[in-house]
Amino acid sequence: MKKMILGICYLFLTQYLTAQISGKVTDASQTPIASATVELSNGLSTLTTESGSFEFKKVKPGNYTLQVTSVGYQSANQQVSTGSPIDIKLQRLNLFLQPVEIKATRADDKAPFTKSNLSKKEIEKLNLGQDLPFVLNQTPSVIVNSDAGNGVGYTGIRIRGSDASRTNVTLNGIPFNDAESQGTFFVNLPDFTSSVNSIQVQRGVGTSSNGASAFGATINLSTNETNTTPYAEVNNTYGSFNTWKHTVKAGSGLINDHFTIDARVSKISSDGYIDRATSSLKSFYLSGAYINKNTSIRLNVFSGSEKTYQAWNGIPEAKLRNDKDKLLEHYYNNLGSLYFTPQDSVNLFNSDPRKYNYFTYANQTDNYQQDHYQLFINHDFNGRWTANTAFHLTRGKGYYEEFKNVQSYANYGLNDLVFGTDTIRETDAVQQQWLDNYFYGQIFSVQYKDDISQLIIGGGWNRYDGKHYGNVIWAAQGGVPFGHRWYYNEAYKTDINAYAKYQVTLLSNLRAFADLQYRRVLYNIGGFKNNPDLLRRNTYDFVNPKIGISYSKGNYLAYASYSIGRKEPNRDDFEAGADQQPKPEKMHDIELGAEQKTKTYNWGITLYSMLYKDQLVLTGKINDVGSYTRSNVPNSYRMGVELQGGLHITNWFNVAANVTISENKVKDFTEYYDDYDNGGQKAIPHGNTDIAFSPAVIGSGILNLIPVNNLEISLLGKYASRQYLDNTSNKARSLDPYYVQDARASYTLRRVLFKEIVLIGQVNNVFNKKYTPNGYTYSYQYGNNVITENFYYPMAGTNFMVGLNVKL
Repeated sequence: MKKMILGICYLFLTQYLTAQISGKVTDASQTPIASATVELSNGLSTLTTESGSFEFKKVKPGNYTLQVTSVGYQSANQQVSTGSPIDIKLQRLNLFLQPVEIKATRADDKAPFTKSNLSKKEIEKLNLGQDLPFVLNQTPSVIVNSDAGNGVGYTGIRIRGSDASRTNVTLNGIPFNDAESQGTFFVNLPDFTSSVNSIQVQRGVGTSSNGASAFGATINLSTNETNTTPYAEVNNTYGSFNTWKHTVKAGSGLINDHFTIDARVSKISSDGYIDRATSSLKSFYLSGAYINKNTSIRLNVFSGSEKTYQAWNGIPEAKLRNDKDKLLEHYYNNLGSLYFTPQDSVNLFNSDPRKYNYFTYANQTDNYQQDHYQLFINHDFNGRWTANTAFHLTRGKGYYEEFKNVQSYANYGLNDLVFGTDTIRETDAVQQQWLDNYFYGQIFSVQYKDDISQLIIGGGWNRYDGKHYGNVIWAAQGGVPFGHRWYYNEAYKTDINAYAKYQVTLLSNLRAFADLQYRRVLYNIGGFKNNPDLLRRNTYDFVNPKIGISYSKGNYLAYASYSIGRKEPNRDDFEAGADQQPKPEKMHDIELGAEQKTKTYNWGITLYSMLYKDQLVLTGKINDVGSYTRSNVPNSYRMGVELQGGLHITNWFNVAANVTISENKVKDFTEYYDDYDNGGQKAIPHGNTDIAFSPAVIGSGILNLIPVNNLEISLLGKYASRQYLDNTSNKARSLDPYYVQDARASYTLRRVLFKEIVLIGQVNNVFNKKYTPNGYTYSYQYGNNVITENFYYPMAGTNFMVGLNVKL
């Protein structure tokens, strides 16, 4: 108690024994430089205002080193003392450094769209080896999940309730979404975050981009910012569940004032929280650029390979609740007593209920490698006109291997085994299902900017060539040739888009924005694994207009926008059958926002209305081959308010928080479930219901405390209200609300042996909350009873990660 009282007294006393450091950053012509990063050697940092000014309040009296950096300028280091204001002049680099392809697809600070930006410094704080969705966990309206339970391996993200297949993701303006499923699999790019310089998340339809239509959000990742000074880093992390991350990265800075090289290699491994949910991930990133006054040419080559043990079946509710009677009933209902082996019994009843994994075959793994090649050419014609183009190729190949119990020979297109009078119709088998694909194309943009207006004309074309096939590599009863291929399907998809964006200053503080995009999508699907004769050729033409207006004055910004988004179905939707083909989706998005940013506080409010026509959702209906398929529902909507705020109380204490309150509804929803008693399916109307995985309240907050120089302590919280597993609003098919508290501490040593040493410790789920952010459900009628099967993906209890980052 005595030490606590003395510590409190010390904190209060230091408030009266402090001074300040303030100043202004300009270029050689005395023009203020806004948004320059100013870092103090005690670990504090800030950005300059539009007038170029900055200020550190209540700093301990003494001498410090001040570093100032800004894109397009040489960095400056200056020795300063508390007291008198200082002026710092940055020398402009006479080089073309701005990544034009990013400006073409991002919304600028005053654009009338809802967005969040993460800087390189913010990303570094959050990057301890977990997948990219977990880096974005504190941004508004975001829910993340992990199959393995600890954020390593397969992960997922939803923004405003929209899943990854409805989120447009670009890497330096180049599409990343899978062309067929339209999802995003960041596990294929392990530790890509370590090469990312900035991230912009747009919520809603957002501005026009390349690739899949944004139907809920856009995530734009940039690695192409130029590092003008040499650097080298070694980053290592160790955490619970034997999790390791090793990263080495280096950059040449400017060589002969024109060339740069950046490189990174990474390795991540983890046992996972869920039993056998192991991950072995490797990646590299290499970028070389030539830059002169008017032109830049950059080549990026990066690759990721992953081997993850399958945990995607989830945990049955009966197992999670440790209800052994219901669990045994579930096992017999779904797999049959014929398959119930003694080893299954041990795994089923003796394993930890929250860590249970049905798969026990030693190589039940997903194996995939993805190689990316990107070539960018940017040119500035006269200071007003700039242009860029980029060529890209993504090569992906891999398979998942699985052990299958008691498979019919007929399922593999083979004859039964006949031995005299005995006929063997089934066998245990090990199979591999392969993806083998190429994704390639080109993007471009031409940009004009003068004192009052800006015009961007851009677009691109992309082509996907994919093969789907399956091989049997082992069979218990024989009769299957090694490597027997039991299906082979090809698929092609071409996506062409063009857009024009125009913004103009109408009055001194009023700007108007117009954006018009045209997309043409051509599908050619040569059959499906379980329906090889169902061939599909579809062509879609979409026109997506967007208009908006923004008003800014001083540190205030207000905006309004209206956008239309149209989106094609994904590959699985087309397997619904010849008479059940899906229609494209359409959304009207209205965004109203206002915000204020000052040195000591900031706040923001966004009202949004996302009105869907023919949204594709799971209804329980099955397709021609007995698989559950998405169906168009005529009308549905998401409406809500997003609130954000931050308070910079002192240099050693600040807080920030955001909360989303929303209503997410399907109008006149009808549920379908299998009727095993009478055959076929039953249809149950439910009226207006909640959209699955769309909590009414999402909140997050962070409290940062800097008790002494170079030590920062952060408390991070996340809340999500109830989420329904389907669209019936049935509480018995839902995920409980949860609040999770994390804590992080970092300590920085500067100029001790190395340029900088940062030690980071993070404890996730401090209060050991048992929570589940993801799952799935299905129902059927059997014995005149409706039986519902729920499956969950629990997250780990209290766990830790410790990182050591060394900048040489």
